[in-house]
Amino acid sequence: MNAPLYEIGAFGETGALVFALGLGIVFGWFLERGGMGNANKLAGQFYLTDLAVFKVMFSAIVTTLLGLYWLSRLGWLDLPLVFVPPTYLVPQLLGGVVFGVGFVMGGLCPGTSCVSASTGRTDGFMVVGGMLFGVFVFNEMFPLLEGVYRATPRGPLTIPELIGVPFGVVVFAVVAIALVAFVAAEKVELHFRPAVRSGEALGDGR
Repeated sequence: MNAPLYEIGAFGETGALVFALGLGIVFGWFLERGGMGNANKLAGQFYLTDLAVFKVMFSAIVTTLLGLYWLSRLGWLDLPLVFVPPTYLVPQLLGGVVFGVGFVMGGLCPGTSCVSASTGRTDGFMVVGGMLFGVFVFNEMFPLLEGVYRATPRGPLTIPELIGVPFGVVVFAVVAIALVAFVAAEKVELHFRPAVRSGEALGDGR
């Protein structure tokens, strides 16, 4: 059977919601098991002492990219049917800034805050509450913000289309960059962990 399953009508709206719920639960479980529900761990990203978030996200990107590429090459996935969200340059740039500031201040992103809250962490509840309040305020102010929200539309953009190279070349380049980035991340972590860098490992008694 070809994919994407939803786009070819393999299941309806209810099936899609049930499937999404199951994926969300599994995704949240893996995030928690990886320590991503702990704001202290995520904050290490900004101090360059723990780049686990970078590694997890880059690993997810590479895995998805390779999956899309090979499933498409094998004829199991109709790549043009995969939904690509439309690009709005200015509002998405502003949204990225707001997201980044919130991430730094709260130590959690939307997904990890839900994981954190589900395990009973107070900071997780606070970030989720802040997000819901922000959604409410944005909804109430949308008539005033609609002009900015819909500014600079560019439609669905992909890197191969944007720079005019085959999808396979982009896949190879991203995988190569990821391998280099993972090695660099290890070196950065060692550099910004004085105890490890100086050989004073935790628990060595010195």
